[in-house]
Amino acid sequence: MRYEDVISIDTPEGVPLELTLAGVGSRFLAAIVDSAIQFATILLIVVIVSALGASGTVAAGGIVLSFLVFFGYDILFEVKSSGRTPGKRLTGLRVVRRGGGPVGFRTSAVRNLLRLVDLLPGMYFVGIISVLATKQNQRLGDLAAGTLVLREIKATVPIAPVAVATPELQDEVATWDVSGVTADELATVRRFLERRPGLAPAARTQLAEELTRRLYPKVVGPPPEVAAEHFLEQLVAAKAGRSL
Repeated sequence: MRYEDVISIDTPEGVPLELTLAGVGSRFLAAIVDSAIQFATILLIVVIVSALGASGTVAAGGIVLSFLVFFGYDILFEVKSSGRTPGKRLTGLRVVRRGGGPVGFRTSAVRNLLRLVDLLPGMYFVGIISVLATKQNQRLGDLAAGTLVLREIKATVPIAPVAVATPELQDEVATWDVSGVTADELATVRRFLERRPGLAPAARTQLAEELTRRLYPKVVGPPPEVAAEHFLEQLVAAKAGRSL
């Protein structure tokens, strides 16, 4: 049985990105944790409804809340927490779109509405078979929504967001010669910097390092050792300074 696989995908930046897929074991453990939280929440709703009385309005409200917990739990966390429910966070997993980007509401909704099919006939039987049978370890919901579940590998270098094209950066790169960097390459760097907050840490680091490896030889002036993301930010600032 496969526990994990590594796949290579092409990102919008045109950089091949290696991602580690989650296997059945870690995904099932995450599902158990999330199901326990959902069950406890729904049980609390039932207790509160019982305490308030069994009137039609109260009972209907309890049913609606329970429905929202069952169907909305995964959608809420996947959209608001960068693809990580509490169970996935605990097990080091993250849901992303096939290109490595974050999932949106529609994508997550499709993925999780099909969970009902993946659950059949019980204990995620259909989902487990699908994960084992597909090359990218996808259950039916993943196939329909175009998503992947990844194992997160912590970045070796801490990532700290730095503003792009600040006056301080422009002063720092005033002597750089960036004439060898084309407009298309600059657009690629800008695209990465714009979407990096939604990328998994390991994917973000890998993309930054690959872009830096490609572009560093084309720039005259940067120090011999510079953090990948900082170099890309400096490059954008340098180009912006030349256009003033």
